[in-house]
Amino acid sequence: MFTNSIKSDYGPLRAAIIDLDGTMLDTVPDFHIAINRMRSEHQMSPISADAVALMVGKGSEHLIRSVLALDLDAATVERDFDSAMDAYQRHYLDINGQHSAVYSGVIEGLDAMKEQGLRLACVTNKPIAFALPLLKQKGLDHYFDVVYGGDSLPRKKPDPMPLLQVCSDFDLQPSQVVAIGDSSNDAEAARAAGCFVLTVPYGYNHGRAIHETDSDGIVDTLLEAATLIHSHNKQAD
Repeated sequence: MFTNSIKSDYGPLRAAIIDLDGTMLDTVPDFHIAINRMRSEHQMSPISADAVALMVGKGSEHLIRSVLALDLDAATVERDFDSAMDAYQRHYLDINGQHSAVYSGVIEGLDAMKEQGLRLACVTNKPIAFALPLLKQKGLDHYFDVVYGGDSLPRKKPDPMPLLQVCSDFDLQPSQVVAIGDSSNDAEAARAAGCFVLTVPYGYNHGRAIHETDSDGIVDTLLEAATLIHSHNKQAD
């Protein structure tokens, strides 16, 4: 259920920026397999999917450094980083999307947003070489006018740069755009950009409850987000 409604002083919302991992797709199973294959190459023991979930969301560089730091000191992490990253990327590309799943309400929510005339963008910290084929494989790519990965621009979330770039692409003010994600990274980026912020409770938020994150509302699904946006726009138009 919605915990908040969109503030009355917001005008109509014309676009939505939607996160990928933990918001549209449960991708931890893919991360888990690729990371453990990389760890095996580096003579490290496997780690659990729950451990992986705590490290997802801040980009591949942060993920691999965090994984290595479970076993290695800081100097050795930096020494082994490049080879570990190469192995991880190779294994991830090999299985990208094979073990991930679309969350309930995502297709229905995206359909509803498009029917409302909203322009849609996907902004993720996942490298663009992973994000684009994953969206295509899951049949989600056609919903989005713009897709930015974590390496598409000089800075990634929680920096507002990718969200502000989408606003510029769409020729919209940030106050006309809602950002939807599952973590503090998404909320912080949206706040800094000046966008409205909705969060989902089922994704990956670095081990923290989503209720601790500064957002304008928590929605159970993207379909509920679409319903909330529609209700607000009817009142604001």
